[in-house]
Amino acid sequence: MTLKIIELSDRYMKFYVDGITPAIANALRRTLINDIPKLAIEKVTFRHGEIRDTEGNVYDSSLPLFDEVVAHRLAMIPLITDLKMNFRDQCSCGGKGCPLCTVTYSINKVGPAIVTSADLQPVDNPYLVPADKEIPIVKLGPKQGLLLTAQAIMGRGKDHAKWQVTSGVAYKYHREFIVDKLQYPDWVKAKESCPSCVLREDEKEIVFTDDYGFPWANRLFENRAVRIVEDDTRFIFQFETDGSLKAIDVLDYALRRLQERLNTLAESMSAPD
Repeated sequence: MTLKIIELSDRYMKFYVDGITPAIANALRRTLINDIPKLAIEKVTFRHGEIRDTEGNVYDSSLPLFDEVVAHRLAMIPLITDLKMNFRDQCSCGGKGCPLCTVTYSINKVGPAIVTSADLQPVDNPYLVPADKEIPIVKLGPKQGLLLTAQAIMGRGKDHAKWQVTSGVAYKYHREFIVDKLQYPDWVKAKESCPSCVLREDEKEIVFTDDYGFPWANRLFENRAVRIVEDDTRFIFQFETDGSLKAIDVLDYALRRLQERLNTLAESMSAPD
């Protein structure tokens, strides 16, 4: 297998893979969607009653939204994640919750104000903050306040959407557009639009690929002078992350996780009955 990164940022990746089957490609896609661990809030404890600030002003903790709605919004906020953390059910604490498997957060804010993800502060680890700072949670009116603590634990997207790191995970076959120059005189304009998309050229034909983005691809799809060939052993993948993990770390984990699961499957198939 050969893997080449085409485009990379903290939250987006596009890469090329060859030497695999469609089944393995789909297994990688599903791993990227469902099997990458991340932190997400699992438990929220609200402080009800009067809330006093440092100046002695009294605020009411009754919110304009139900506690359940606020808790759900908190759970969906992407949190910066440390992949070295344990899953709670696999932790040495026996599932009770400890710094190795649990991160505690707090919110303490009074109105009038809009509570956002920036107000969700980690208690123990200052680095595991929300990935986005401007996600609105609830609007507080005058004399309203919000005081809560929340616990975040590791999970996977297959268990709940709040633990899904990626979105827009997709792949396509390597595609070639074989253009007859005599029947398609606009091939010159197509070549000028993206010279790097030309794979090869001779007197009669020119061959393009849309692996790296090709402005004329849609036009070539509809023309009879163009023959399209796809290779089901070469794939172009792309995906985005919610910011909880960097795209390169997501791919690295996905490849190791897929190999681990395939090895487990192979061992179970070879084991004697």
